[in-house]
Formats: sequence, C-alpha cells, structure tokens
Amino acid sequence: MSRRRKLRPDEKELWDKVAGSTERMHPEKRVLARPQKAVAEKPAKQRPEPEAPQPLSPFRLGEKSRSRAGGHDVLPPIHDRLHQAPLRMDKKTHGKMTRGKMAPEARIDLHGMTVDRAHQALVAFMLRAVQNDLRLVLVITGKGRRSEEDGPIPVRHGILKHQLPHWLSTPPLAQIVLQTTSAHRKHGGTGAFYVYLRRAR
Repeated sequence: MSRRRKLRPDEKELWDKVAGSTERMHPEKRVLARPQKAVAEKPAKQRPEPEAPQPLSPFRLGEKSRSRAGGHDVLPPIHDRLHQAPLRMDKKTHGKMTRGKMAPEARIDLHGMTVDRAHQALVAFMLRAVQNDLRLVLVITGKGRRSEEDGPIPVRHGILKHQLPHWLSTPPLAQIVLQTTSAHRKHGGTGAFYVYLRRAR
C-alpha cells in the first residue's frame, strides 16, 4: 500500500482556493466526530495445560497386539443384511428355500459380466420369469475375486454381489421381487442368491 505524499506549498495554496470556493451539498447535516473507543486491556489467555501422556503397557519386541481392532467395513456383510431383512413371504416356504429344499425354476449367471451388462441382463431375465409365472429363480454373481495388490484402504470384493440387492430393490424389479436370500451351498453358496417373485396379477 503506497503512502500518501504531502502537498507542496503551491499545491496546498491551490487546494485551499478550490476548497474555499465550494459549498456543502447538505449543509444541514453535521459531521460528528466519532468517539474514540476506550481500548481495554485484554487479559492474557490462559493456555490449557497439556494432558499427561498415558503410560504404555509393557510389551516385548515382536509381541502381537493384545487389542483386537474392529473391521473397517461400514456395513455388515451382505448375507447378514439379507438375513435380517423383514420376511415378506410364507415362513415355511422361506425355510425350505434357505435350506436348499426348493429347486430354482430358472437361473442366470452374471459372473464375469460388466456392471452395465449384468444389470441389463438381470432386468430382462427377471421380467421374462414373471411373464412365465415363475416363482423361484437363482441369480449367480460369483464371490468376487481378491486382488493381489490390495492397499491399506478397504475395498469391497464382488461388485455384482453387492449391486444385486440394490438392483432388486429399485424399479422395475422392486415391484416383482418378494424376497431375496443367499443361496444354499448346493446352489452356489455365497456366490449366488435365491430371488422369490410375486405372483403375476
């Protein structure tokens, strides 16, 4: 910021002549001097005393940690979430289905497809199943392949497996799906899902 320079004597004389020949635009308004605020001395802030460091429990070099940290996944496993979902079908039929006592009437294998292709194939398959009055179908997603280059940030494995419940709970499939559960191991286990459909109206 530049400093304001002082006027030279000839400049000061010229300025006084100009200022003397002018009239105030609003002579009724008075310019009041602003009262100077009394500057009160601020008390010095007291800094909080630092907390004393907690002593470490004794350990030996190479010893494993005694505390067991929880998992990093913010959501429970998908199979637990499906198991905890409210039951919307007949309890006896649901029990037979989860124990693998019911044979799926049709199946689709999404394993190895891209997300977009798998979604389109699933929607077409499910709509055909309803048109054919099927009630129980099997959707195979695969368990998800673990990468050898996993980093420190947790990554969900099996994107199709985790996308499937979302696809089934949104239109156009939400209106035709009654219940979704993990498949029995003889039908694919954790890499497949039973989808129980509503009756066609």
